[in-house]
Amino acid sequence: MTDKDLPFSQAEFDRRVARTREAMDRAGLDAIFITDPSNQNWLTAYDGWSFYVHQGVILRRDGDPIWWGRYMDMLGGRRTCWMQDESILGYGDEYVQSTERHAMQDLANRLRDLGLEKARIGVEMENYYYSAKAHAVLTEELPQATLVDATALVNWQRIIKSEEEIGFIRRAARISEKVVQTAVDHARPGLRKNELVAEILHAGITGVDEDWGDYPAIIPLTPSGLDATAAHLTWNGNEMREGEATFFELSGVYRRYHAPLCRTVFLGTPPKDMLEAEKAQMEGIEAGLEAARAGNRTCDIANAFLGVLQKYGIHREGRCGYPIGLSYPPDWGERTASIRSEDETVLQPGMTFHFMPALWMESWGLETTETILIRDTGAAEPLCDVPRKLFVK
Repeated sequence: MTDKDLPFSQAEFDRRVARTREAMDRAGLDAIFITDPSNQNWLTAYDGWSFYVHQGVILRRDGDPIWWGRYMDMLGGRRTCWMQDESILGYGDEYVQSTERHAMQDLANRLRDLGLEKARIGVEMENYYYSAKAHAVLTEELPQATLVDATALVNWQRIIKSEEEIGFIRRAARISEKVVQTAVDHARPGLRKNELVAEILHAGITGVDEDWGDYPAIIPLTPSGLDATAAHLTWNGNEMREGEATFFELSGVYRRYHAPLCRTVFLGTPPKDMLEAEKAQMEGIEAGLEAARAGNRTCDIANAFLGVLQKYGIHREGRCGYPIGLSYPPDWGERTASIRSEDETVLQPGMTFHFMPALWMESWGLETTETILIRDTGAAEPLCDVPRKLFVK
């Protein structure tokens, strides 16, 4: 079909398939079955809200990728995937949420038809979308095949972004700026949190100019007061109150590409310890950005930031960031490298991270973060342009 609205050039998809096949060769795999919807999209452009049923991409040593899923979603595959219709397969609804049969039985038949009944096949064992039952049935149905854990095999091929992908992330960053500024501008005592989130979502979906907004892989995180001492609380119907901080963990999204950005608003006069922590956080972010250079390691970013906090007498545990780009719910991270002291992933130009040096203290939270791009030379480039500070209203 010629009227598909494909997000990237065919050369870009060919590059992705070639990189993945090189990784398959290194792992000694004849084929892979990929269930992570982000990886499916990255390989085929498939884009639909259907990841609640069994679906995935079959990639062999040669030939186009094959998208496989529910029949009604196969039709969506024909509208969004770059491959021809014969490479987009569907199974019947009798397999959906059935206690008598399982979709992996249909997949096993497809794999046998492809001559893979004795193959070494990689599957994503540590993945939200590949269940224990699915693995058990597939193993039973293909007794002569060898199923190998290929978790993150495709994810690691995604960590260095192409110029086309970086362009999408930059467009997402413009939407992130709008979304965060909307949150800051609307925050006031007496405003119900659900009403504020409605404004945030409207800003994100409206987008910027001709760049329409997609839905984020993580819904708006907007906790206030003591709730902001926890990292991943959402919203409620309570009114915002004077004397409380609210952090906004948000992302603009353009065609599934994210650029997460966090800022914090304090209504009233911030306490002294929060202002002192803000000073340490800002200095630490600058140190981390300086360390985020090609040839350094992800641990160098974390250690630079944590070293500044230590100087100020602030103890912080946990990672300080992760790679971002193309994602579906429930997470906008790519689940590969981490910005933490024990991770020695070498930074390379084209990598994009959410540098997430947030602070969650006993009575408040302070999130100030950046989406960053590792450049050919020099320190990392923050892709969003929003003042890096605690906003006081």
